[in-house]
Amino acid sequence: AAMFAAEQSFTGMEFAHGIPGSIGGAVYMNAGAYDGAMEQIVFKTRYLDEKGNILTVVDKEHDFSYRHSFFSHTNLIVLETTVKLVPGDMQSIKDKMADFMHRRKEKQPLNFPSAGSTFKRPEGTFAGKLIQDCGLKGFKIGGACVSEKHAGFVVNFDEWLDCFKNTLVVGAIYHVQNNVSLFSNGFGTFDTFGFNFVVGVP
Repeated sequence: AAMFAAEQSFTGMEFAHGIPGSIGGAVYMNAGAYDGAMEQIVFKTRYLDEKGNILTVVDKEHDFSYRHSFFSHTNLIVLETTVKLVPGDMQSIKDKMADFMHRRKEKQPLNFPSAGSTFKRPEGTFAGKLIQDCGLKGFKIGGACVSEKHAGFVVNFDEWLDCFKNTLVVGAIYHVQNNVSLFSNGFGTFDTFGFNFVVGVP
């Protein structure tokens, strides 16, 4: 979607270039990067509820906040979304996207499949740093591994069942909770959204 917008000379979606997933998933979790987020551009979203009704939310009804939306922790299915972009210079837009991708390649394990950054950022720090400080970089279960390059990513380095990744993610959460004092000082929860599996601080 970001590249399509760029090809039409529309700016505002550059931040999304390189984020894995679908536009529906991006709205669902208010995906973002590099000071940009879906909440800045989404205007209207059609969705399917559990009874099969097609409904719409508009503007502030999306209830966006950090990695959260009206759809979070529900069984609602995003069908389509309307975004508000503005005309811009195609080359400048593509240059910005190329810069973001260069930064991603430098810092993120793009050479392995993953669902992107796995953990929500705890207030006042970074999930990847906490995981690294606990010595979990490179920790493996089955074919799932906490990335050696960036501990905030759980990558697939070999074929594996989904349960391995969930097990690794949950294990990392509890290990960090038990070993990092920040979690006992009111800094908030440490959650994962990669597989819609959320664990808060006990």
